[in-house]
Amino acid sequence: MGAALKINGKTKITGIIGWPIEHTLSPAMHNAAYESLSLDYCYVPFPVSPDALEDAINAIKALNIRGINVTVPHKENVMAYLDEIDTEAACIGAVNTIVNTEGRIIGYNTDGRGFMQSLAESTIDPGAKDILIIGAGGAARAVGYSLVKKAKSLSLFGRTKERVEKLVHNLNTIKNSVLSCNDLSAVGRYHMIINATPLGLRKEDPLPFDTSSLKPGQIVYDLIYKKTRLLEQASKKRCVTVSGLGMLLWQGVFAFELWTGRMPDVDVMRNALLQAMKYIRKFK
Repeated sequence: MGAALKINGKTKITGIIGWPIEHTLSPAMHNAAYESLSLDYCYVPFPVSPDALEDAINAIKALNIRGINVTVPHKENVMAYLDEIDTEAACIGAVNTIVNTEGRIIGYNTDGRGFMQSLAESTIDPGAKDILIIGAGGAARAVGYSLVKKAKSLSLFGRTKERVEKLVHNLNTIKNSVLSCNDLSAVGRYHMIINATPLGLRKEDPLPFDTSSLKPGQIVYDLIYKKTRLLEQASKKRCVTVSGLGMLLWQGVFAFELWTGRMPDVDVMRNALLQAMKYIRKFK
């Protein structure tokens, strides 16, 4: 936090809840953006265990917190404790941004728009592509909701069959081009493969799928914001690789706009993210 950003009695508080939350880069980019616009806001991380989620949401009102980002594992369960849910978030079935509007707690989802903006920045057009999403949690729901309108076809793979089938059904109400995938041995047939699971956050995590059948030119997108082992393996196969850093950036941009009514300087937020990543790597 720079010298220009001083905490006082009028400072509006924003932040992020998750479990765990120690790895988050969001405070760096939001506080840099607040400072660049001389906004009297501050962004802090709040570790919230699953059994404390309801208390945490009630605290938003009690403490007059302006807004909160929501990350793993709360994106779906948090919906039960909100006063209102935006139409897009309701369709997705997950919330990643909460706004406190005069004591009324409203849930939004900026993940899908953030993902699509990151694709555009990477000059990737999902149109006319067969796409596979691995995972069926909140992030997968947001990405699937945004992609289903553009992709030629969308296939979903997840550990829990019931969750996958429910998501397939919901997305097919938007565009009847969604299938469940039961076998990851044929990943070579897809134009784009998206890892929407947490596998890769830790060094000891297994790969989300066997990369031996990947082909040059395939797009492998890992929603995790760092260079994961999956992306390293895909690069060796001469695939086009994209990390989740762009999605993290742009979902934050859209959340910032919801809280402040202002569009942040995107380059300020991007540079803060990159600096925070360098700092983390230095002290690991």
